Amino acid sequence: MKNAVLIVLAFALGGGVVWYLTANQETSSGGQAARGGGFAGGFGGAGQGQPPLVVAERVARDQLYDTVEALGTAQANESVTISAKVTDTVRRVNFEDGDYVEAGAVLVELTNQEEEALLAEARANLDDAENQLRRLEDLSARGLAAVSELDVARSRAAASQARLNTVLARLRDRLIQAPFSGLLGFRQVSPGTLMTPNATITSIDDISTIKLDFTVPETYLLVLSRGLPVTARATGLPDRTFTGTVTNMDSRVDPVTRSVLVRAELPNVDGVLRQGMFMTVALQGEVVPTLIVPEEAIVPERGHTYVFVVRNNVVERREVRTGKRRPGFVEIVSGVAEQERVVVDGTQNVRDGSVVQEAGGES
Repeated sequence: MKNAVLIVLAFALGGGVVWYLTANQETSSGGQAARGGGFAGGFGGAGQGQPPLVVAERVARDQLYDTVEALGTAQANESVTISAKVTDTVRRVNFEDGDYVEAGAVLVELTNQEEEALLAEARANLDDAENQLRRLEDLSARGLAAVSELDVARSRAAASQARLNTVLARLRDRLIQAPFSGLLGFRQVSPGTLMTPNATITSIDDISTIKLDFTVPETYLLVLSRGLPVTARATGLPDRTFTGTVTNMDSRVDPVTRSVLVRAELPNVDGVLRQGMFMTVALQGEVVPTLIVPEEAIVPERGHTYVFVVRNNVVERREVRTGKRRPGFVEIVSGVAEQERVVVDGTQNVRDGSVVQEAGGES
């Protein structure tokens, strides 16, 4: 019995020694592994511990406006087709194709021999009537002429003056004059041509100012107002840009095209623009000061729009409401304040609350 107890104790002691040695070895191995991991973590942690580098810019206040593009047709400031009022023969033509003339210049003279004879007769009759009137007024002042005779003399003088005015008007109708200063078109008559009323002699255009008519969608109706600046280009003058202002809008919207007709005026000092030219138009809406950020700062996510605001090298994700856009920039209606800094490069590497390092070191 005593031997059996001794054998059990021997086995127990042997197992304890084996367990102790095994545990000690595992502990030693684990410590080395832990130390090795500590070195690895130390080298790796040095790389992972650097804050991500970002580029940030300040929220600025700038001027934005709607730009409406349209197609328009140039119209002369004044434009008419010149014709005669009476039927008669052309006696003289005083212009050539494309001449520039001043207002009142005589372009065409019609034959007027009959009117000149009538003019001489009318002037003679007027002179006689005025002489008779003066004599009777002198006699009446001395009481030697009846009042009725004086009244008849006055009526005769007035009738003679009216007759003279009629002949002068008929003579003026035979002098075709420029109604305003402008550029003439092609000459359609020659000396000896029999002119009839409404027959075309030439055209005249005042192109010192060009009226540019174009249509814009009715959705921009509230943007339109007199005085808005416009920029226009002509297809035949690709290197020139013309500027002007809106002068008026049509009072009605076209129910078919759902657009409104707009008229702008463009100065044309050098006369390169002509009536009928096809032009492209950019209409600038009302200028409104507003906050803008570079479009790279905008982060859309699930129907919402965010920016990352940097303060003291810590990022805050903030939801914003955007408005108008222009190339490279977006209007911020709400969500950020002026002069706050937003991330424009590196947004994919940051999260709300991330510590970052700004390029350039500005915070």
